[in-house]
Amino acid sequence: MEPGKLESQELMNYVKSIAKQMLSKQGEFLPFGGAMKPNGEVIRVDVVQDEDHQQSSKLISKLQQLFSASAREGKYKATAIVYDVRIPLPETEIESDAIAIVLDHMSGYSVVVFFAYMLQNGQLEIGKIFAQVGDQAIFK
Repeated sequence: MEPGKLESQELMNYVKSIAKQMLSKQGEFLPFGGAMKPNGEVIRVDVVQDEDHQQSSKLISKLQQLFSASAREGKYKATAIVYDVRIPLPETEIESDAIAIVLDHMSGYSVVVFFAYMLQNGQLEIGKIFAQVGDQAIFK
């Protein structure tokens, strides 16, 4: 497996566990990021909200801008933007809640991974996992 994919999977597992924790405790989460530094260290990255309840799309946009600038400076070799989404499942087209993780790697590897989930009585249940090709927005 190519290093870009391996490192992206390591980063994905890290941010997915944070999203799962927040869903289990709070039932929701605001968009956040994760990154892998050139030395392989994986960190969480958050952006500051301007207002009390900033739209998710604005937070995602801020993360994209931050990561693009950081990538140009060589601060990260992989990035992840994580957000909560409702999306039709591939086989059934039935809408489901999902954790979306947009992964970009300096090697050009880029993918969006979706983890469908259900929250029942405070219990988080991860369902179908599916992915689509990313747009390589961070490391251009």
